Amino acid sequence: MKSEYKIITDLIEENTRVLDVGCNDGTLMEFLKKNKDVDIRGIEISKEKVQICVSKGLTVIEGNAEFDLKQFPNDSFDYVILGQTLQAFINPEIVIKELLRVGKKAIVTIPNFGHWKVRLNLLIKGTMPVTKTLPNNWYNTPNIHMCTIKDFVKFSRTIDFKIFKSLALINKNVSYINDSNLFFKNLFAELGIFLIEKYNEN
Repeated sequence: MKSEYKIITDLIEENTRVLDVGCNDGTLMEFLKKNKDVDIRGIEISKEKVQICVSKGLTVIEGNAEFDLKQFPNDSFDYVILGQTLQAFINPEIVIKELLRVGKKAIVTIPNFGHWKVRLNLLIKGTMPVTKTLPNNWYNTPNIHMCTIKDFVKFSRTIDFKIFKSLALINKNVSYINDSNLFFKNLFAELGIFLIEKYNEN
């Protein structure tokens, strides 16, 4: 089981409503149902993946998060999860705003393009890197926005949302990100996990 799933589960409180955006085959949803008392729903762009989810008894609808989150009323969920897909959207700003409209809080995970292996690969080989968290070649990758942990922190200031918790995943070890260690986490973390909310919530 992905270390990422355990981290996400730990960030979510019991007895809450959760939406998994881009839920794939429902593996995270299953993990959450098993380990946390939550009301979990999903939205997924792939018809085949939706069918897999439904066959598992999961409540999932077909839709594109970039356009179809508008069907949900404000604050429909306590948490909205977006796992490793922000970089694949045409307009990440719209997606983040929609996550925080639909959910009181959002959990966003991003593969870190600032990782030292990515930098070294580009420097030495002169080619776009292929790693565990970035497994595709440049010509067949769904990623269209190359985002680092540092970029996401700056992004939060640009479009004005609050990062409530920042976590780095380094060799399956989880640690907190803050202003004083941002440079090092951006260099060594494979994945960034952020619990975010709107500023006007408090």
